[in-house]
Amino acid sequence: MAAPAFAQAVHGYAGLAISPKGDRLAAIEASGGEAHMAIVVRAVADGHVVRTIDPCAACSYSGLTFAPDGSLAFVSRDRGTQTTTLALADAAAVRTVATIPGIASTPRFSPDGKRIALLVTIGAAKEAGATQAGVRQIGEIGEHSDEQRLAVFERGAAPVAAPDVKPLSPADRYIYEYDWAPDGRSLIVTSALGNGDNNWWVATLDAVDAASGTVRQIARPATQINMPRVSPDGKTVAYIGGLMSDFGSIGGDVWTVSLAGGIPANRTQGAKATVTSLAWTTNGLRTTRLMADAAQVADVGETGASKVFWSRPASFAAGDGRVVYSADGRTIATVAQDYTHGPAIFAGPVAAPRQITHDNDALPARAVAKSVTWTNDGFSVQGWLLAPVDADPARKAPMITIVHGGPAAASAPAYVGDYGSASTLLKAGYYLFYPNPRGSYGQGEAFTAANRRDFGGGDLRDILAGIDAVEKVAPIDDARLGLTGGSYGGFMSMWANTQTNRFKAIVAGAGLSNWISYYGTNGIDQWMLPFFGKTMYEDPEAYRAVSAISFIARAKTPTFIYVGERDIEVPPTQSVEYWHALKDLGVPTSLVIYPDEGHGIRQPGNAADVLRRTVAWFDKYLAVQP
Repeated sequence: MAAPAFAQAVHGYAGLAISPKGDRLAAIEASGGEAHMAIVVRAVADGHVVRTIDPCAACSYSGLTFAPDGSLAFVSRDRGTQTTTLALADAAAVRTVATIPGIASTPRFSPDGKRIALLVTIGAAKEAGATQAGVRQIGEIGEHSDEQRLAVFERGAAPVAAPDVKPLSPADRYIYEYDWAPDGRSLIVTSALGNGDNNWWVATLDAVDAASGTVRQIARPATQINMPRVSPDGKTVAYIGGLMSDFGSIGGDVWTVSLAGGIPANRTQGAKATVTSLAWTTNGLRTTRLMADAAQVADVGETGASKVFWSRPASFAAGDGRVVYSADGRTIATVAQDYTHGPAIFAGPVAAPRQITHDNDALPARAVAKSVTWTNDGFSVQGWLLAPVDADPARKAPMITIVHGGPAAASAPAYVGDYGSASTLLKAGYYLFYPNPRGSYGQGEAFTAANRRDFGGGDLRDILAGIDAVEKVAPIDDARLGLTGGSYGGFMSMWANTQTNRFKAIVAGAGLSNWISYYGTNGIDQWMLPFFGKTMYEDPEAYRAVSAISFIARAKTPTFIYVGERDIEVPPTQSVEYWHALKDLGVPTSLVIYPDEGHGIRQPGNAADVLRRTVAWFDKYLAVQP
């Protein structure tokens, strides 16, 4: 698909970090249209560029982190030479600290700045994470898995060559995240034994001795856990705990527990907001949270009550959480964007950060965005409605409902540029509706947990009620409704086809059609236990009851299906099973399996093909009127 003549590329910012003093920040940036990204250091006061760091024109960068003295560590990766490097940029030069024989992420300085910890996967067979393309299932299955372990390097020592990299943490224990204890004697981690892709849902909170690597369990939380952070006095660990469906899709309450070990306590129980990132500064706990349509910066007081410093109907992003903080928590930085404004760095006082970059100020609005709220089954539900900028309010138009993955996640604002599915569908004349039904983040933990053992029940009713609410405020043609989504959104797309005839065209990406067969064929079966309560073998009826295949004879809506060949989260057999059933029933359908793709279609050519087929499918059955 050719780029339109008016296309304007977006200046990208990634991996945002802030110095402990709060005077400088660093981000991985690319000017509009450029593929290669460099590290740019800026002054917090006004955003002016202090330094550009780009020692390898063929490399990608990640893991920006400042030392107490203001030096900057980062990971450099050259996929062409299969080289991963831990590098340090001080005032004098950029030098190599260690060369990793595999992949690496998340460098962090010890409190005294003399050591750098790093997550390393020696001899990695795949990219880290369950959403990445899995290894081919050949040979003896399940006998070896990648191990992400902690390694610690002396900052002032000679560079460590690849053969000499010795992980600190023990083998067969996958380390997901970590934080240094203030005395530098231990590192607090979330970890699990065995397969790292599958076992995050049962991860424990542990301490790793910084000298011996010995592991001591601090707590075995009843929830999924993310972002362990140690208090400045070294006595307490805080983390985000909640019902979460994917590592990295963070949301829940703030929990604390003694570093010595004990029973965790919920510090924000009952809050009508979802905590999405966490930092422990010398002036207390700082969080970002999602409350309905607003991203917020807040603290957590001694009584658990939160004071909101800054709130904005936008999305926040940074390298270490959604917002990064100076050591004292008084200065923050984040990359903010919404549906009509491109990404920009905001930095400054915690209650009044200012926009300090303006590379994307000239980007035009390609949509008209509106937050919509409705009630259903006693819940308050929120979603986003996007209209084409040239939409005629007096003329009925088709609408496509886009269901997010998860289900523990949320659709949040992201700039609609000249490329991508949202832009293309809007240009084609479609309204877009992004609901956040029960099971989503943004309304508190009880709302997130409300679809436990009820997949496709209350959340589908919320979505249908949301469409009703949208039709009261926008000129939507109820006879031309489409539905799409990926992962859990793909399940909802397949499921809805068996529950309602309201949609006239469906596109299902990496969807789940049969929870019974899915349980025994996916690579992350542990994720279902928090949602179903028991394994499929112990309670098959609970899985059968929410399977689209169980009701497939009711399906009437034409459905385009796509999936990655090496998807371990939702194997392509789920799509094949659904496609086969629709074919047998005479329902118009098409299935494309993309080679070498994982959970998400990443290769540019494949992504363009998905978009082309998606638009053509909706155009065929929803027929935007000239």
